[in-house]
Amino acid sequence: MQIPFHSSERASLGVEWELQLIDPQTRELTSGATEILAELTPDGLDEHPKAKHELLQSTIEIITGICSTVAEAKADLAGTLAEVVAAAERRGLGVMCAGSHPFTRWDSQEISPKERYAELVERMQWPARRLQIFGVHVHVGVRSPDKIIPIVNALTQYVPHFLALSASSPYWSGCDTGLASARTKVFEAMPTAGLPYQLADWGEFEEYMGTLIDAGAIESVREVWWDIRPHPDFGTVELRICDGLPTLDEIGAVAALAQCLVEQFDTQLDRGYTLPSPADWVVRENKWRAVRYGLDAEIVVDEQCTVRPVREAIADVVEELLPTARKLGCEDELLDVRRVLDAGASYQRQRAVAAAHDGELPPVVDSLLAELRDGLPTTGTA
Repeated sequence: MQIPFHSSERASLGVEWELQLIDPQTRELTSGATEILAELTPDGLDEHPKAKHELLQSTIEIITGICSTVAEAKADLAGTLAEVVAAAERRGLGVMCAGSHPFTRWDSQEISPKERYAELVERMQWPARRLQIFGVHVHVGVRSPDKIIPIVNALTQYVPHFLALSASSPYWSGCDTGLASARTKVFEAMPTAGLPYQLADWGEFEEYMGTLIDAGAIESVREVWWDIRPHPDFGTVELRICDGLPTLDEIGAVAALAQCLVEQFDTQLDRGYTLPSPADWVVRENKWRAVRYGLDAEIVVDEQCTVRPVREAIADVVEELLPTARKLGCEDELLDVRRVLDAGASYQRQRAVAAAHDGELPPVVDSLLAELRDGLPTTGTA
């Protein structure tokens, strides 16, 4: 099977942000996407170019166009976000984001009225019905199919970094799960979700996808929801590992980290270097540690079982990537990673709010609504 890879401009950027619609009285997730999107869709178009349905009626996904800098991507998202927030407010609804809702039950939600979602639920049943989860996806342009698989393999080393920074789903259906990212474990129930397989080259990727399609496991490549995957139609590497992020500041931070890492790997390939492919057991163990402990995780940094705090590893990567960030024009956004480390990741901030209110979770929703409006707090729990 041949899968054309539509090469993109080097280090071009796109971001997808899944937003939650909230009833401000009950603080529950509530349906409203169909009405809001109908209002926002320009005349003559079937859908808004940058605001889309997701699986649940309580979700709206906003997306950027093709951007060259992180600042451009943030501005693009901010423009669409303002439209969605205004339309939601006209209906008495609030807008926020986190990897999960603190207490709304998944079985209370309506599925969006699109055929592909109905087919997904019919095929997958309980694992799909339970997908009351929200994420941020970052696309970075890659020029060649010869580069995309080595870059995907090398990026798996940084799964715990992205996951620890973005972890924002400590609660599920009103319970503290004890995890930093419950969203990750919910999504892993899907048969084609999770960590990517370590493949040798684009030909092996085509062979693997062809096998899945021939076997009837999937209908298209887009149904393989790896944490990090090639996106042949867009010509990008897509990082899907991040929990939903409450603020544009945090989105800019993880987007800058992704863009800089891909640019660094691209440069190393041009210079003839072989990119690292970390051992599968190390990648899986580090992902679990980030899911469980978030920014307090200690991750395995080599095959001799050396461990170090993920906080230190993230800080070192930021320092290493600063020259690349200056070249790409995203130094300020990359330095926002340090702001997240100082303020605490969202799972930490949510737990701090709950603790300050005797374990009550509605105030956590209020804090998430406020963060989307006001940005990353200047003080936090870290």
